[in-house]
Amino acid sequence: MAQTLDHEHRASKRGGLAAALGAAFFFGISAPFSKLLLGSVTPLMLAGLLYLGSFAGLTLVSMLRRGSSSASSREASLRGRDYFYLAGSILAGGVAAPLFLLFGLDATEASAASLLLNMEGVLTVLLAALIFREHVGRNIWASAAVMLAAGSVLTYAPGSGGWQVRHGSLLVLASALMWAIDNNLTRELSHRDPYVISRLKGLAAGVANLAIAFAAGATLPPLPSLAGSLILGALSYGASLVLFIYALRNLGTSRTSTYFGAAPFIGVAVSITLLGERMTPQIIAASVLMLTGLWLILKEHHDHEHTHAGLCHDHAHTHDAHHGHAGEGDSTGPHSHMHTHAELTHSHAHVPDLHHFHRH
Repeated sequence: MAQTLDHEHRASKRGGLAAALGAAFFFGISAPFSKLLLGSVTPLMLAGLLYLGSFAGLTLVSMLRRGSSSASSREASLRGRDYFYLAGSILAGGVAAPLFLLFGLDATEASAASLLLNMEGVLTVLLAALIFREHVGRNIWASAAVMLAAGSVLTYAPGSGGWQVRHGSLLVLASALMWAIDNNLTRELSHRDPYVISRLKGLAAGVANLAIAFAAGATLPPLPSLAGSLILGALSYGASLVLFIYALRNLGTSRTSTYFGAAPFIGVAVSITLLGERMTPQIIAASVLMLTGLWLILKEHHDHEHTHAGLCHDHAHTHDAHHGHAGEGDSTGPHSHMHTHAELTHSHAHVPDLHHFHRH
């Protein structure tokens, strides 16, 4: 039994890691490409177009999935209090965060902003542990501390009296905080359909940001910039969010966010290549520290005897060692329905996924 559970844990963790890194890649390209688009699109307008692009792209993919036999797995639908979590997620991550980021990008280099966004992981871990009561081990705390040190390096301004607070950096950090709140709220929805969550978020945030933009006197950008904004949104805000939710489901909030810390390195690489920005000693030092933080989380191993309390919930699953439901026949493919877990005590390596959110 323990061997089966360890195998399932490793497979689930690998799937979660792949999803988190995929999300990091797509989000990582957002800062440098947004910096390019800001030459012809206002921050308010770009925020709205990015989220509308997310909605449009995911709607197209959802239509294709419905017409494919491979999309036979059924995800759980939103219900009850899910809509309160979704509303909070939209306000924090869909409206406030992109506005802070895009105005911050106007006042700082895209490479530095990309690395500062890694503070999102640190803030997510703090909120997950202190407010949402997720277990955070020593490696996660150490990783968060290293990431914090990396972020502080980027506030150093040589030749201007040492460390100082920059207007643009503060706005980027504010966006990181909003996304940290968003991450923890989205974790509460990770057992629901990621495509539905992401489409609703894209539509609501897109409409809200565009309404603010038009009220402020903005107009639609030229067609090339409009198309570029929508495509970037489909990838950086659409595909990235779907993959992030899958990772939350398998890894929990703090671990997903720490793996997601790969995003800034992608942003830095694209910024230096695409925008011709310099590789400064600060960026090199911050990159080394952040890679150290990622290494710490990759080395984490969590294994102890634990008890699953009786639980009744609904999410997509297969019949594995955590899902042996009587009276369901030979249903082996992914499917969703309300099901009950009896109390169970066992020992195996695990992370705070849907079935391991217990006290320590």
